[in-house]
Amino acid sequence: MSSLSDDILLDRARSGDEAAFRALVERYEQAVASVVIGMLGAGDDADDVGQETFIRFSAAISTFRGEAALGTYLRRIAMNLSLNALKRRRRFSLRLVSRDHATTPLHEPVVDAYDAEGAERVAVVRRAVAQLGEKQRSVVVLRLLDGLSTNETAEVLDLPPGTVMSRLSRGVAELQRRLGWYANDSKEQRNA
Repeated sequence: MSSLSDDILLDRARSGDEAAFRALVERYEQAVASVVIGMLGAGDDADDVGQETFIRFSAAISTFRGEAALGTYLRRIAMNLSLNALKRRRRFSLRLVSRDHATTPLHEPVVDAYDAEGAERVAVVRRAVAQLGEKQRSVVVLRLLDGLSTNETAEVLDLPPGTVMSRLSRGVAELQRRLGWYANDSKEQRNA
């Protein structure tokens, strides 16, 4: 089934073929996971949003007209659900803050020493991306982390390509500002 085109699998899934729908899920689950984890980080929220993406797709499969590529359509669902999850997180944390009148910083889990340097680099970049505003983060995740083109990113986010490039430029500048110290530290450590 994996060699069949999206169109054939979609037709079969629309007529109730569960194996065809499962093949579509398997084909696009990495793309959806990349968007969701890029926006929310790994965890239960990301798992829930990933599952909800395919539940929504299943519910809408009969009305999917194919005006956008299936991967674009699924990324758009994943991005919208991720943005909703971020809003829920903010509302929840604001309620906690208003109750406690103080915030406690979240700590990253301890990473095994066998790849501590690589894991540290990934964690530092993920934290920096997570600190970007939603508009810039969504473009950075799709364009830089997922490797979509500017036009594909624009299609997923339903934005003009110029807006994507502008947000990407601001996002990259912000990441450079936030990560400049890290790049300089790493260079100094390599040269020592």
